[in-house]
Amino acid sequence: MATSADVPEKPLPDGRPVAPSRPTLGPMVNDARWRLSARGRKQVLLAHILSTAVWFGVDVAMGVLVVLAMVTSDPATAGIALRAAGWFAVWPMFGASLVCLATGILLGLGTRYGLLRYWWVAIKLAATVVMSVLLVTALRVSLAEAARDPAAPPASLLGPVAVAPTLLITAFVLSVFKPAARLRRSRSTKDSVPPGPAAGAASSIPR
Repeated sequence: MATSADVPEKPLPDGRPVAPSRPTLGPMVNDARWRLSARGRKQVLLAHILSTAVWFGVDVAMGVLVVLAMVTSDPATAGIALRAAGWFAVWPMFGASLVCLATGILLGLGTRYGLLRYWWVAIKLAATVVMSVLLVTALRVSLAEAARDPAAPPASLLGPVAVAPTLLITAFVLSVFKPAARLRRSRSTKDSVPPGPAAGAASSIPR
């Protein structure tokens, strides 16, 4: 099949030949990068939003149980609240965090934002990983220890109750406003303007 380089150029009106155009391979390479389709992006984004909402809702419910255990004067009620928080809050939150992490990675790799191209994406990714690990390594253990002695729940349980919703709200705000600050410049952006007279003229303009 003939390409644009194989088709002879028509001469100019004054008879001068036209210099053959050089093929540009940059856009072809850039277009080969995997991207989510419009429908696929909507489906993954919906799963991402729903998993974040479930995570936030269960976290708030766990906070209510922890506060109840700390303010009640009945050790039996405190023990029930702490055990319920350990059984019905930690693992659902962990599952929601894994779905949120997986869909977030898909959205990063399948869209122009990438995983480590923008600060806000990297911050969201790091926060999700850290919170997911702390759910099963720290919070689960703390709730189990507090349930064994419900008469005096440690005040340290209030930390995760306050920090996790704050980080989730921060991640939501970052997703809405999408700050333009970048960790690194995309290679495709550097190669998008081919060298030539226009590029030389642009580089000669004082900044």
